[in-house]
Amino acid sequence: MNILYADLEREWRGGQAQAFLTVTGLRERGHEVELLAASGSPLEERCREAGVTVHAVSRFGLRPRAALRLKGLVASRRPDIVHINEAHALSAAWMAGAHRRAPLVISRRIGFPLKHNPVSRARFAALSRWIATSDEIARTLRDSGIPAEKISIVAEGVVLPPATPPGARERARARFGIREGEFLFGNVAVFVPEKGQHHLIGALPALRAAHPEARLLLAGDGECRAELEARTRRLGLEDAVIFAGFVRDVAEVYAALDVFVFPSEYEGLGTSLLVALASGLPVVSTRQGSLGEVIEHERTGLAARPDAGEFAAAMRRMIEDPALRERLGAEARREAERRFSVARMVEGTIALYRDVLGKRAR
Repeated sequence: MNILYADLEREWRGGQAQAFLTVTGLRERGHEVELLAASGSPLEERCREAGVTVHAVSRFGLRPRAALRLKGLVASRRPDIVHINEAHALSAAWMAGAHRRAPLVISRRIGFPLKHNPVSRARFAALSRWIATSDEIARTLRDSGIPAEKISIVAEGVVLPPATPPGARERARARFGIREGEFLFGNVAVFVPEKGQHHLIGALPALRAAHPEARLLLAGDGECRAELEARTRRLGLEDAVIFAGFVRDVAEVYAALDVFVFPSEYEGLGTSLLVALASGLPVVSTRQGSLGEVIEHERTGLAARPDAGEFAAAMRRMIEDPALRERLGAEARREAERRFSVARMVEGTIALYRDVLGKRAR
């Protein structure tokens, strides 16, 4: 198949990680894939490094420029499928009239209700299929009026890392300044209110009263960073919290951790949580949004409400029970292998493309 993939997001978030894995996974299986992306974005750079043909669009006047480029690419490349990965790309594809030449499919990773203004309805009507990453997101699409026959579920996928090589954990902990005997919790997410990092900072005073060796690493950046840093200072936790910023080689974060913590107040599926499971890390997570489809309390992790007190109690239990950590980490890895591998995600996407093309032909 010949696929044109479009993602105009300027930042690197879970959706862009999934776009990279999908595009490269399709190429590995012999399909022709080209990417339309924002110039200078992390997705553009990483796909170029992987040998993917990328059509970069200037960030100035991004959507109109992308629409013009898409129109030309659809006319010249004649793709079998145009796969849209986020809202800006959908607007560009609709303005380009791409749906008149090839079926459009879109990945949906958030469960917020759809808009119902005339422009939004017109854009949605152009889509042949919605790809929901969970049952919960499929439900919200149906509740927003999308016909069930236009929704398919393909769970996100993550790379299943090999066993950590000798010395990698020690090097990773040294990079982040973790001393011998310290217990490291960590979170990887953009700093926006719904990701809930403030609950983790709020959990630390009670936790460190019993376990002063506990520290917290927050990898990421975003609009709430200054607020989170100020909260850390107000609580006198400057020595306990590590603000690592955006970490390109995020595998080092996971290698350094003892426990992964995910206090999200709403989540589509949580790519960084899935990576933690695949890494064999024990996790403490909420079950908000679609996370209830990932975390089974006491089996694949410990579940807590997005609340500082509940997270403090669960984190303390993790420190004090090594056997629990070992059991949860092993089961987390098995769950990732069974349900969330990249291979499973890519094969599900290919099957969806073929179904769309088959129905279009009929």
